[in-house]
Order: sequence, then structure tokens, then C-alpha cells
Amino acid sequence: MEKARFVGLFFFLLIVLASQGSRVVEARHCESQSHRFKGTCVSDHNCASVCLVEGFTGGKCRGFHRRCYCTKAC
Repeated sequence: MEKARFVGLFFFLLIVLASQGSRVVEARHCESQSHRFKGTCVSDHNCASVCLVEGFTGGKCRGFHRRCYCTKAC
């Protein structure tokens, strides 16, 4: 009986430890409307290229009016 209790406790602890895993901390992303992108933004790739020139790490087209917004880690 003692052995069965030990085995049950062992598996319980194993499951608890496995469910904890490692936690990844993500950086917050700040965004700003591009100052150099002209016209309607239809390509995320073009937006990101302009944002790289502006010193950001990327960019995406957003909003109803399809503006280019640059992103970087805060």
C-alpha cells in the first residue's frame, strides 16, 4: 500500500512540474505611424522596409485608411 501511495505521489509531482514549463517573457512593442511612407499602405513588406530606414524593427499596414505603422521593442 505504501508503494502505491509513493508511485501516485511521484506521478502527481511529475505532472505538476511538467505543466509549469519555462515561461517566455515577451518585450512590449511600441508603434508609431510612419513619417516617410506615402500613400495607401497595401503591402506589409513595403511598410516594413520604410520603417527599417526610419530606425524601427518592422512595420505593418493598419486601420480603415490603411496607414503604415512602424514597430519596435519598447
